[in-house]
Amino acid sequence: MIIRDIPLAWQQLIRQKTRFAVATMGIGFSVILILVQLGFKNALFDANTLIPTLIQSDLVMISPQAKNFGNLSSFPRRRLFQAQNLAGVESTAPLYAQLGSWRNPQTKLKAPILVLGFNPAQVALNIPELEQQAPLLQGSDIFLLDRLSAKEYKQAIDELDKGEKLTTELQGRKITVVGLFTLGGSFTANTHLVTSDQNFFRAFSQQPPSSVNLGLVKLKDGSDPVATARALEAILENDVKVFTKAEYINFEKNYWQNNTSVGFIFSFGVVIGFVVGVIIVYQIIYGDVLDHIAEYATLKAMGYRNIYLFGVVFQQVLILAVAGYIPGALISFGLYNFLRNVTNLPIIFAFGEAFEVLILTIIMCLISGTITLQKLRSADPAEIF
Repeated sequence: MIIRDIPLAWQQLIRQKTRFAVATMGIGFSVILILVQLGFKNALFDANTLIPTLIQSDLVMISPQAKNFGNLSSFPRRRLFQAQNLAGVESTAPLYAQLGSWRNPQTKLKAPILVLGFNPAQVALNIPELEQQAPLLQGSDIFLLDRLSAKEYKQAIDELDKGEKLTTELQGRKITVVGLFTLGGSFTANTHLVTSDQNFFRAFSQQPPSSVNLGLVKLKDGSDPVATARALEAILENDVKVFTKAEYINFEKNYWQNNTSVGFIFSFGVVIGFVVGVIIVYQIIYGDVLDHIAEYATLKAMGYRNIYLFGVVFQQVLILAVAGYIPGALISFGLYNFLRNVTNLPIIFAFGEAFEVLILTIIMCLISGTITLQKLRSADPAEIF
């Protein structure tokens, strides 16, 4: 029966082509709004967990006062030496991270930048370009610049790509940028510098070598990361927290989701897109039922039951859901590419998530159709004849 009835639902919709087009555009707009908000929300998490994901360690040690990677605070370096003595620990290494002020080599204006420092003999991040260029960082005041920095650094990146060196200032100190590495911006900073731990201390003289922002712990083969992390916490003092790598990534995600307005705004945008879609589809379907109430009453007089009429309405909302979703998803795909190029954020169109939005769109339309059924129930043949 459903297949036989689809032409009736289709004819009802296309009889007023303008209304059908408006409905399709409205649903498409809701789909775009939902997908773009989800894209930004995922980019928020992916961008701000990129460095934690690339860290070459099994466990991560941070200060209890640390809020996120851009605001890590510090803890005594001797905690790393204590961790080194625990059975199951292969090695430990410090990672330093600070938001600093540098002079953009291209515009000559001061701008914020996230600076990372580590021992060149123990490269902290799993980035091949850092492994290859680590010996260069042993030079005094030598730095590498993130290739995926914001657009205002394009000229500087092009010059470095040609093998040229750039001289500028970081924290009021003269530095030389000699190469590039690939990382990507985040909501904390739109560009990064990396250098050796010694150059880091020269630039950020207020941070003593005896304090560490992030402790990286590698375990011996066969060691249980969770058990070792809990064992470390038991023997260390309260001035340090120990996470497995997965726990630390979740720590960063939770900060951006629950402790900032950004995560809430993107989640709220998804809700708004859903509500807007429900309202649009309801208005269209309700108007269609109202326009054809006499025809529905006639069908009732001919013996058709409410269940048949409800089926027609639900077929209409399913047609609208698919008709609106397809252009909405295609436009969103293009917007993802555009926004990724403009922002350098990892805004990636996930087809699995796009399918979930299709299901959400169908649910959105079914809710609208269900609300409309009350009007359809009121179709009384006695009022027509």
